Amino acid sequence: MTIFAASVFDATVIYEGNELFKGQGAARGWAEKLAKELECEIGVEKIGTGWVLTGTVDGEACKWSIVGQRLKRMD
Repeated sequence: MTIFAASVFDATVIYEGNELFKGQGAARGWAEKLAKELECEIGVEKIGTGWVLTGTVDGEACKWSIVGQRLKRMD
């Protein structure tokens, strides 16, 4: 099962229209899961009042937030 199909039931906040992880600890836990699936280094970054996952995939800087209780890459 892909990490992108797993439900994110952690507390979230809305900041500038994006649903973000409320706590750094929850974001770090999901970053570890995502890193394992994508086989690359994933970190966390505070944006406003919440946290996003960050990493570089295929040479491109990426950020992930939450949409409908699922991880989704931010555009």
